[in-house]
Order: sequence, then structure tokens, then C-alpha cells
Amino acid sequence: MKQRDFLFNIFFLLFLNLLIKPFWILGIDRGVQNAVGAESYGLYFAVLNFTIIFNMLLDFGLTNFNNRNIAQNSQLLSKHISGILTIKFLLAAFYILIVFVAGMIIGYSNFQLKILIWLAFNQFLNMLILYLRSNISALLMFKTDSVLSVLDRVLMIAICSILLWGNVTSEPFQIMWLIYAQTASYLIAAIVALIIVSFKAKVINLTWNFTFFRAILKQSFPFALLTLLMAIYGRIDPIILERLLPNSHGAYQAGIFASAFRPLEALVNVTLLFGVILLPLFSKMLKNKENIVPIIKSAFTLLFFFTVTSTVLLFVYRAPVISILYPDINEESVRVFAILILCLIPWSMTYIFGTLLTANGNLRILNITSAIAIVVNIVINFTLIPILEARGAAIASLTTQLFIAVIQFIIAFKLLKIPFFTLPYFRCLLYTCLLIISVYFVTLHLHYRLIINLLICSGMSLVWAFTTHLIPLRFIRDICSTKRNKRLTY
Repeated sequence: MKQRDFLFNIFFLLFLNLLIKPFWILGIDRGVQNAVGAESYGLYFAVLNFTIIFNMLLDFGLTNFNNRNIAQNSQLLSKHISGILTIKFLLAAFYILIVFVAGMIIGYSNFQLKILIWLAFNQFLNMLILYLRSNISALLMFKTDSVLSVLDRVLMIAICSILLWGNVTSEPFQIMWLIYAQTASYLIAAIVALIIVSFKAKVINLTWNFTFFRAILKQSFPFALLTLLMAIYGRIDPIILERLLPNSHGAYQAGIFASAFRPLEALVNVTLLFGVILLPLFSKMLKNKENIVPIIKSAFTLLFFFTVTSTVLLFVYRAPVISILYPDINEESVRVFAILILCLIPWSMTYIFGTLLTANGNLRILNITSAIAIVVNIVINFTLIPILEARGAAIASLTTQLFIAVIQFIIAFKLLKIPFFTLPYFRCLLYTCLLIISVYFVTLHLHYRLIINLLICSGMSLVWAFTTHLIPLRFIRDICSTKRNKRLTY
């Protein structure tokens, strides 16, 4: 029955996020970049990634630790939440101070420091929401968590749409307006999440208990280190790009990287939802010694279908897609995008196998492999950026994601003794070949508008997915059966 619940909840979560987040990233966020220009947005994007790298200090692994811990011991919610919230506020003050000092050390200007402080505060609000949501998902309240996962974006879309297209001001859109909109949206979403968690925990009082703080931080430290290492190898590329190249050219190249990265980010945010559901689910099942193989197989086939289909379509139609998103963009963005979009497949697979290792408590191995990935990433960036600029950063990102995905796959299968032929390798290969042939046939022989061709290719992908049995028809029956019998956790 767990597999049926997983399938329904992942489809419900995907539906909400596919409805909201692509519009935010490809509509509002893209509209902001077109309004403020590549250089201004590139500066914002580099500073944003700089704040994300320090998120380990802000969260200290508490979110993932709490998600796994509460999923396995739900009776601890009331006892832990008051103390952990106190820790979160103390860490927030320390985080903002460190980020500001680090910004001064690397030579940020006054305007960059202003952006830095506001984005650091926004990161605190965002991480607070994620922590509160970790309690909700750990209780397997996936429907409530799904709604909360898009609430902040809905609010941002409303505010930024008015500022971009509502003619409420005679001034051109400023990058700070985007940051202020994020602050307001995160704050409202955090309050809503806090009210829901308070209802489940019965009572929340901020308490000072040094012994509790030390015990929790000690247990969460491996999660904190993993968060830091993942943030570095996943987000450092545009920072090195902006800092390594001279004067404003670095910010411009970071802007090109950002424009090519945005569609990838939109898709990665969708696949991240698998990890949101799988972490508490794997944690509970592993504790109860339940068979996790059916969940792994279901998650893998769905994720493989989504990522391979998206990658092939966007790679083949990269030029028209980028030209629609950014009318004034140059050919370099298309080249960078062609490399970055390939990251989608390996990056997304870490949300299955990395999440599985996290649920199983193999943090030491994950931290070692992530540290190696950082070395690989930095070496490639410093080697290629002076020669290829934004393309060099994209190659570094792709190489790093491939390395991490392969290593986590091998380690997860070995440590958890998962049979190697659990996954449908032949069906995956057959589906990929049929999809590539079909897409190139449509490209060469059907000269319709882009959206029509994409719809035709998407329809053909579904046909091949069911024909090859990559996605069994029983998935649909399981989802319908789960909904009909009302066996979901809300």
C-alpha cells in the first residue's frame, strides 16, 4: 500500500509544483532579468548563490535530521520543536553576521552588501519554512506539505506581476523590488506553516536548554556538513565565474550562466519533490525493515521518464526555447544551455540514491564523496573559465553532477544490498533510443510552431513509455485505486 500512496502523493505534489513553479522561474524570474538586464541580474544571481553556500550555518542540518528523526519517532515533535526553533533563531543571527563579513572580505561594494543582507534574511525565512515543513512531511501529511511548497511562489507571482505589468509605478523595475517581494512572501508562508505545526505540536514555547542544544547540534552536524558541501559544488560555478573574470565582464558572464541555468533550475526544483517525499518514507520503512525495492523502482522509472524526456526535448529545441525566453540573448547562452540541461538527469538521480543513503544514516560516505566533488568542480572551473568563460563553468557543473550521481548509485546498491537488476535498464535504453529517433524525425519533417512540435513529441514520449513498459499501466490503476479508497495521509 505504501507504493500506491507514494505514487498518488508524488503526482499530487508534481501537479501543484508544475502548475506554479515553472511560471515563477520562466515567467516572473525571467521577466525580471529581461527588465533589469543581464549584468544587474547576474550580480544578484552571484550574490544569491554566495548566500546559499553559507546555508549550512543557517540550518546546520536540522531540517534533514528533523525530517528523518520525526518520521521515525513522531512522538518527539512536541518535545523537540520548541528547542529547535530557538536554535534556528540563534543560528540566523550568526549566519547573517558571517555572510556579511565574508562579503566584505571578498570585496563586495556597498550596493552588493545591501543585496547580501536582504538575501541572507530571505534565506533565513526560507530555511525556517523548510524546517517547519519537515515536521509536516515527517508526519506523512503530504497533501498539506504540497500546498505549503508552492505558497511562497504564489505570493511572489502575485506581487511581482503587479510590479512588472500592473503599471503601478512610473519607474523601471529594480532588482531590489524582487528581493523585497521575496521577503514578504516568505514571511507570510512561514507564519502559515508555523500555525499548522503549532496545531500538531499543541504548544510551542521558545526555551533555552544548553544540554538539549548541544545534543541536537551534535546529531545534526553530519547533515549540516553535507548541506554545506552540496551547496558548494552545486552553487559555486557562477560565483567563481563572476570573481575570476575581470571587472563587469564577470557579472555579464554570470548573467549568461544564470539565463541558461534557469530552465534547468525549474526542472530540478520539480525533481527535488521526489526527495521531499522519499526521505521520510525511506526513513520510516528502513526503521520498520520494510521492503524498499518497489519504491526505488517506481521512483526511478518516473524520474527517468521525466528527466530524459525533458533533456532530449530541450537539447534538440535549445535555440528556439532560449530565444523565446530571452529575445535579446546571444548565441553563447544557447551553447551554455546545451551543456547545462544535460545536468538534469544525474542531478535528479541524487534525489533517489542520495536520499536513500541519507535515510539509512550513511552521512560520512556522502560527505566524503561531496568533498571530492568540490575539488573536481573547482579544478575544472579554474582550468576552463579563463578559456571558455560561462561554457567552462557549465562543463564543470555537468562533470560534478555526473560524478556524484554515479558514486551515490554504486554505494547505495552496495550498502543496502539492492539487487543490481532491480532497475529496468533495457527498457530505459530502448525508451531513450525511440524517443531520440522520434524527436529528430519530428524536427526534420514537421515544421510547425515550437509549442506544437513539443506537444507532439511529448505525446509520443508517453506512447513509447507505455509501449516499452517503462511506465507500467498499473501505476495509473494504483493511483486511481488509492484515491478511490481514500487511503492517503493528509
